[in-house]
Amino acid sequence: MGAIHPTAIVADGAQIAEDAVIGPYCIISADAVIGAGTELVSHVVIEGNTTLGKNNRVSPFAVLGGKTQDLKFTGGQPGVKIGDNNTIREYVTINAATNDGNYTTVGNNCHILAYSHIAHCCEIGNGVVIVNACQIAGHVIIEDHATIEGSVGIVQFMRVGTMAYIGAMSKITKDVPPYMIAHGDPIAVRSFNRIGMERKGISEAGRKAVKEAYRILYRRNDLPVAGALDKIEAEVEQTPEIQHLLAFCRSSEKGIAR
Repeated sequence: MGAIHPTAIVADGAQIAEDAVIGPYCIISADAVIGAGTELVSHVVIEGNTTLGKNNRVSPFAVLGGKTQDLKFTGGQPGVKIGDNNTIREYVTINAATNDGNYTTVGNNCHILAYSHIAHCCEIGNGVVIVNACQIAGHVIIEDHATIEGSVGIVQFMRVGTMAYIGAMSKITKDVPPYMIAHGDPIAVRSFNRIGMERKGISEAGRKAVKEAYRILYRRNDLPVAGALDKIEAEVEQTPEIQHLLAFCRSSEKGIAR
């Protein structure tokens, strides 16, 4: 067992790495797994079937693994799986999935800031930044290195693509394609994420291709979405970024923000 403060309540059966730190007044469930180097600062509640990987830091009053709020829940042991090197700040709530054996998931190297909520069955990728007070409904997918600014609301079953950037106070009711900057209520794409792509080491060819795809998809008002995607496939260099953009848009069930 790790360094456990005497005021913490740890149920029998919890698996806690030797160098994990469990601070004052934390409550840990019997089915919890806490990885090496992870620190629960104080007053953290880990409920149910919840796994935290290595080197996470969880701030006071976060509740991870709480029972789904989905009214379709019928019992069993759904849970939460959180990867490595994540920062989870004060009052964050991450709910368990709905169906037995399923998980709400968070990847590695994410920053989930104060008062944010991640509901049942969400899939959060790697390197995602979720700023204060974001409210994310069930079954939302946020791909790698997306940034969600403060007080954003995301409707259930929406998707936010790789390296997308969502401006503060937005309401997401359509899928936001990869590499795009979107803002507003209703959500609308305003530009492409040139700076984000540069910072993440996307090649010059990849950045130029995304710029051209953005021009076709968002500046050609005469083209429907399907026609714009066909034109991108035919005329833009098929870099990995463009291939992902096309696959994302074509697989959208709710439609893309435009």
